[in-house]
Amino acid sequence: MSCILNIETSTSVCSVAASQDGQTIFVKEDLKGPSHAVSLGVFVDEALSFIDSHAIPLDAVAVSCGPGSYTGLRIGVSMAKGICYGRNIPLIGIPTLEVLTVPVLLYHDLPEDALLCPMIDARRMEVYAAIYDRRLQAKRAVSADIIDENSYLEFLNEQPVYFFGNGADKCREQITHPNAHFIDNIHPLAKMMFPLAEKAIADEDYKDVAYFEPFYLKEFVASTPKKLL
Repeated sequence: MSCILNIETSTSVCSVAASQDGQTIFVKEDLKGPSHAVSLGVFVDEALSFIDSHAIPLDAVAVSCGPGSYTGLRIGVSMAKGICYGRNIPLIGIPTLEVLTVPVLLYHDLPEDALLCPMIDARRMEVYAAIYDRRLQAKRAVSADIIDENSYLEFLNEQPVYFFGNGADKCREQITHPNAHFIDNIHPLAKMMFPLAEKAIADEDYKDVAYFEPFYLKEFVASTPKKLL
């Protein structure tokens, strides 16, 4: 097992957590954001101080890498890269939609044939979404979806689908199939990243610190300022 610093800034929530040997040993969260430019540095400094004061070797930094807010992802990945450069440790990139599935898989009783559809708000009636089974195998890749009454019918006609994340609330009136289920109050949080980060370490799935970029999904248009989701 390893000590991992986990950083999550893909939505308006800013969170940092340290995990060791499969346990969370430090957590700081701001669910009232967006305030990443102010909060993230403070949270990271406190986490590193905690790790260093307990003489715990830091083995890697994991960062939630998108899709999500352009500004939030850029801030989080830049911070993660800086720590990896400074401490000469590996960088792990965790897809944000997979981070969202962790609390659902850990704390909700789902049927064996359940499919998971994490959603991140992309404004208007658009969401960033993917479809996973309970083993976190992708049944449909990440995409930007414009939601209407026909969305995800190929899955809903076959088995139950659970929708969650900050993009799911606005879809309730459009997705009314009997197999559609909604789970409230699911956020991408750093403290939920460690199972995926530990798997990445076991698989030696590291990112190139020099060239790694977030998965923005849609290109940022410089002439149209975007607010954090």
